[in-house]
Amino acid sequence: MKTRAAVLYGPNQRFQIEEIELDEPKAGEVLVHLAATGLCHSDWHLVTGDLPVNYPIVAGHEGAGVVEQVGPGVTEVKPGDHVILTFIPSCGRCRWCSSGLTMLCDLGANILQGQQLDSTYRMHTQNGQDLGQMCLISTFSEWTVCPVASVVPIPHDLPLDKVCLVGCGVPTGFGAAVNRADVQPGETVAIFGIGGVGINAVQGAAVKGAAKVIAVDLVDFKLEMAEELGATHTINNSREDPVALIRELTNGVGADKTIVTIDVVQPEHVGMAYRATRKGGRTVVVGLGQPTAGHIDIPPTDLVLMQKEVVGSLYGNSNPRVDLPRYLELYRAGTLKVDELITRTYTLDQINEGYQDMLEGRNIRGVIRYQ
Repeated sequence: MKTRAAVLYGPNQRFQIEEIELDEPKAGEVLVHLAATGLCHSDWHLVTGDLPVNYPIVAGHEGAGVVEQVGPGVTEVKPGDHVILTFIPSCGRCRWCSSGLTMLCDLGANILQGQQLDSTYRMHTQNGQDLGQMCLISTFSEWTVCPVASVVPIPHDLPLDKVCLVGCGVPTGFGAAVNRADVQPGETVAIFGIGGVGINAVQGAAVKGAAKVIAVDLVDFKLEMAEELGATHTINNSREDPVALIRELTNGVGADKTIVTIDVVQPEHVGMAYRATRKGGRTVVVGLGQPTAGHIDIPPTDLVLMQKEVVGSLYGNSNPRVDLPRYLELYRAGTLKVDELITRTYTLDQINEGYQDMLEGRNIRGVIRYQ
């Protein structure tokens, strides 16, 4: 079948909107008609070359839609089911899935290769050139074929054009605070970088009962949004020293937990969050750095003597099949805000405009609507 998609032919190029060929689902795969997809910064890493992928590729990894067809052997979903697509598949059988660490599933090693799990392609240009699929799902296409391991069924009454964000940005940020940072009631939590992920870390800290939720960013608009979604204090680090202010707000102690959700993490960003963390506290690194960055700015002696923790967080340490439905119930109850995260909506033809808005700090999250 044919579908319209945003194709990226190489680093530092624009997305090209084209009609491409899409194969039918094979064994263990499903055909999904996307309703909407979020414009996540991780896909922009393909444009800058910060993520190593094979081009050409159809990007997009945060989406929701309706199952239209299932391949041989698929029993987990059926045509007509509403689903969220997850950017890390989970097999349910490997050591990591069996241990509850489904975000580390061995299938995740395939998500940047471009090929499907059987090492073949489902998307092709009109002249027959194979197209890779970002995270196996390529949500920057109105229709996509992906592994059934990459979809999570959801109730039909939830708005697909809103809950598409629960495919990546919501669990990555919310889970970083709730699961990986393990925020406790009464704690002070500082979040560095208030984008589509950081804003959800703010929500997670607030939901867990943090007494102080400190949002740090360079853009006043994002800080204002953070206040609306649970931040008690904001710091614009283009004008103020966040480490000094966080210590001032905590009587010289420092934050119990700091979370780094900056879009492109530099060594000094981790160092800044670390210095703002109290003795025995925890710094959680969520944002991706450049592949050439081989260190973080943390003195080893201080790490030992202050007994601090520095940990990574992938997908908010969330188990998609357990935690995504739980996050959706929080959304249904009004505890977790999702609609408010969407600053602007776009058509697929406006994808480059949407990313320009993201780069210029005009969006918390932009969303492409297909339906």
